[in-house]
Amino acid sequence: MIPGDSRRASSYYTRLHLTTRSLPLFFPIIFTMATFLTTWLTYTLLLSLSYSSPVWSHSPSLADLALQKVLSDSSQIFGVPSHYNTTTATTYSTWMRRLPDSTLLTSINIPGTHESATWNFSRSTRDSLPTNTNPANNVFDAAYYRCQSRSIFDALNAGIRFFDLRYALDPTFTRLVFWHNAALMSGITTVEDVLFSFYAWLDAHPSETVILSFQYEGSTQPGASNDITVQTLLFQTLTSSAARRYISQTKDQLPTTLGEARGKIILFRRFDSVYDDHLPGLHLSPGQWPDNGKDFALVYNTPRNLTAYVEDYYEPDDLVNQNASTNIAAKLAAVQSHLGKATGGGGQGYEDGLFITFASAEHNVNDPPVTPETMAVGNTTLHAPQGVNQQLVPMLRGMKGQRVGIIVLDFWEQPDDLVPVILSL
Repeated sequence: MIPGDSRRASSYYTRLHLTTRSLPLFFPIIFTMATFLTTWLTYTLLLSLSYSSPVWSHSPSLADLALQKVLSDSSQIFGVPSHYNTTTATTYSTWMRRLPDSTLLTSINIPGTHESATWNFSRSTRDSLPTNTNPANNVFDAAYYRCQSRSIFDALNAGIRFFDLRYALDPTFTRLVFWHNAALMSGITTVEDVLFSFYAWLDAHPSETVILSFQYEGSTQPGASNDITVQTLLFQTLTSSAARRYISQTKDQLPTTLGEARGKIILFRRFDSVYDDHLPGLHLSPGQWPDNGKDFALVYNTPRNLTAYVEDYYEPDDLVNQNASTNIAAKLAAVQSHLGKATGGGGQGYEDGLFITFASAEHNVNDPPVTPETMAVGNTTLHAPQGVNQQLVPMLRGMKGQRVGIIVLDFWEQPDDLVPVILSL
């Protein structure tokens, strides 16, 4: 209805004529408003359903609106509800509920994701982000940086409980955001935004615990370093009142049992900081984490000799311009050897050890390049029909009833029985 149509007019024809002529002017405005309202209502409804919160039966409070804004801001990294995660949520979103409270965390088989924030990265994403990042970002194809194709939200509902998160300052050097090497993952979503989404998810899934591994990402942009600004911002984020509520405050050791960890985040700190003595979680110092290591031990609690056993052979750089199948085989051999140690192979006593096996890798500088996706799921064009993931499934089935620890994956949903196999051991 146009302004003034309630005024007295000379004739019905005049009013009709004016209305008809004016409608086209309002079509763009009407369309924009309708699109905005539809998107907002859909997103709010989906969030309400997926976080097990009721659709507003009353006017939302300021706190409600603030949370909705944070969840919206986090969506480029955390993701939003989708058809995929609503169909898997009923089976795997609360799988820890079936485990007794007395279960030791080191005895649980936990699927995880490597470079968890990269799922939404593409050429169009890169082109839309600030231009004052590392020029190296434009040298390589976006596929070199992308290690996932499903969101963190999808992963949580599918049973993933370990997330590898790489952070640094944004191009304005004022906020902590997510990177993979020189590639900025989002110009909007901050580390704290994503943490609040984890908090909201845990509120809706109190039987679960989530491990977040934070690592400072180097080589992001000229002049960037893990300086006092970075360390202070991260310290403030990880010790806020909300963080203290949701992050387990156990220090230099895991919570003793799953019961103590339910509804909490367990922090793995793959960074050094002047605030180390005041941060919870396990300090897995980068100075003790060998680059590209096939098998190493990292003591994170010296008085008690608590040790993490890690395989992180992320690039078969000892293979020069070998084909994709050869690179995949080299990575798979490192994974198999480390899982053998985790299951107690060789008669060694590692019962109390924390095992972390990275099944993820790439060899981008190879000719031809072996991207993270090719390494994980194969590439028929490169005569590698099966990647690490497909070959991992029968290997794991042969370990039924044994402890394998944390297995960190790229493109975890391929094949679709990979995560269920880990959870069924």
